[in-house]
Amino acid sequence: MHIELRSDTFTKPTTAMLAAMQNAEVGDDVFGEDPTVNELQNYCAELFGKPAALFCPTGTMTNQIAIKCHTQPGDEVICDVNSHVYQYEGGGIAFNSSASVQLLNGENGCVTANQITAAINNRNDIHKAYTSLVSLENTNNRAGGTCYNLENLTAIKNVCTGNKLGLHLDGARLFNAIIATNTQPLDYGNVFDSISICLSKGLGAPLGSVLIGEKIFIEKAKRIRKVLGGGMRQAGFMAAAGLYALKNHLPLMQQDHAHAKEIAACLAKKDFVKSILPVETNIIIFEVDGKYSAKELVIVLQSKNIYAIAFSATQIRFVLHYDVTVVMVAEIINVIINL
Repeated sequence: MHIELRSDTFTKPTTAMLAAMQNAEVGDDVFGEDPTVNELQNYCAELFGKPAALFCPTGTMTNQIAIKCHTQPGDEVICDVNSHVYQYEGGGIAFNSSASVQLLNGENGCVTANQITAAINNRNDIHKAYTSLVSLENTNNRAGGTCYNLENLTAIKNVCTGNKLGLHLDGARLFNAIIATNTQPLDYGNVFDSISICLSKGLGAPLGSVLIGEKIFIEKAKRIRKVLGGGMRQAGFMAAAGLYALKNHLPLMQQDHAHAKEIAACLAKKDFVKSILPVETNIIIFEVDGKYSAKELVIVLQSKNIYAIAFSATQIRFVLHYDVTVVMVAEIINVIINL
């Protein structure tokens, strides 16, 4: 029994999802004539209360397109130090947008309105980069899948509006946050100027992300997508997977969150586990000390057919998803108990 905890990107399409893909009506999306892509884009836009959306191959692309749309070369982007757009997108902010980054140390990946206010450069100081965008990540991967609360997001929105800053959401795992905080997609559409959602993580589609925003913004994004090589042809087969996931897989995330808490409770009892980041959704990040280094424990777990990632020399990450069954969770807990 292979138990995959390295990432929720390892999810495989269900039989029903494969059937939806096989039966999808397709056309040429670069011409705007793929009906299933159009349906997905319209569905996502309506879900978040925005006028338009754009289907792209990856979440890195949707984030990078959004940043380029919001900024000019020489501008500055404010984000948390743990943000995916800074840590894991290959220096894309510099490469694609020629923008600099102002890093904030948020609490468990969540920054505050006061931090953002203090980080905005004086627009009249020609020595400073022009602050033009705030990018938030919800949930925050490196912080252990933590979620923003709406009160904090509303305060940040007010700062951005008052200072004429764009506000982008890297919502790669936004639906995990929505489930965990009992909020609605419209809540986020009301706050953010642009939102990127990922279809290939906990939702279980084989690929794809959607960028959501105003009509003019998405028209500009479409041009940038083309420049980046993201124009796809009969993309409806993949869009169908995303549509199926959005309409059928959201309730499954609650079980992933429950599984994560169950495993974390077991880890907390082990003397080699020094600390565990708050477990709010489907991610567990814990620090080891004593009998194992992170690398050593990953090797031990792999010998038991449990696959995880050493996040640092002392940290390990587990990510739960719908392919990790109740039986598998019981096996994970049994292995941990006996370590």
